[in-house]
Amino acid sequence: MDNVKEGFIPVTGGNVWYRISGNGPGIPLLILHGGPGSKSSDSDPLRRLGADRPVIHYDQLGSGKSDRPSDTSLWTVERFVEELGQVVETLGLEEFHLLGHSWGTMLATSYLFNKPGGVRSVIFSGPALDAQRWERDQRNYLKQFPEDIQETIERSEREGTTDSAEYNEAMDAYYKRHMCRVDPWPEELVEDMKGLNHQVYNHMWGASEFTVTGTLKYFDATERLPEIGIPALFTCGRYDEATPEATEYYAGLVPDSEFHVFENSSHMPGVEEPEAYVETVREWVNRQEMRPGA
Repeated sequence: MDNVKEGFIPVTGGNVWYRISGNGPGIPLLILHGGPGSKSSDSDPLRRLGADRPVIHYDQLGSGKSDRPSDTSLWTVERFVEELGQVVETLGLEEFHLLGHSWGTMLATSYLFNKPGGVRSVIFSGPALDAQRWERDQRNYLKQFPEDIQETIERSEREGTTDSAEYNEAMDAYYKRHMCRVDPWPEELVEDMKGLNHQVYNHMWGASEFTVTGTLKYFDATERLPEIGIPALFTCGRYDEATPEATEYYAGLVPDSEFHVFENSSHMPGVEEPEAYVETVREWVNRQEMRPGA
């Protein structure tokens, strides 16, 4: 892709890598990846919007091409919010649209609750805004799997053997139904999963999607969602870990919001339905810029 700029930004705890794709005339779109401990996707289809507007990705500290310090005191929501502010300031973003995916929606809401200026709209993609509900929803999904898969996952978590081949096989079956339904998975997604920083993920979340034991265990943004005073779009896949029921519920708590389901996706519509995903985001941000008084 032409017009790509990359670099590093000093933040609390180290340096984070960023990439700006495109230089279209629209208001920039800033993307917060999932995880925690995951990274930006190099083939994110949203980069196609670069002809319309700059599309900005950055790898959060501890992940991807960014520094990977081992100090666990850095893995707090507050520090990630501070990091986001430092990225916005360094890049001189006076106005931007914000898109968070999965854990990135926790980061986005926490940032917005501080009432920063300049955010024109927010997109919550596969939102994880209540950790306890997320855990319950995954356990409900798990009940739909064969007994042997349920038993393997339960036993491995109980006995602390979540690094076994048997456990990984059981998790693969789960992920192929509720994380990404493309079969086989694209090589990049396989590599990204392998590159997950387990120290960050385990410290903040836990051993798996089913059991929240980390610092996010009691994260729940629902009571404060009505405070979000900017246009908000909530999206999820029909088979998403972020269930349509949960996502629609969150959308109902935000005054100026819309809700959209990608019918052929689970948690990765950017991989599963890239054209539909790009068009939904494109239409949303374009419409926000055309709003009267915007």
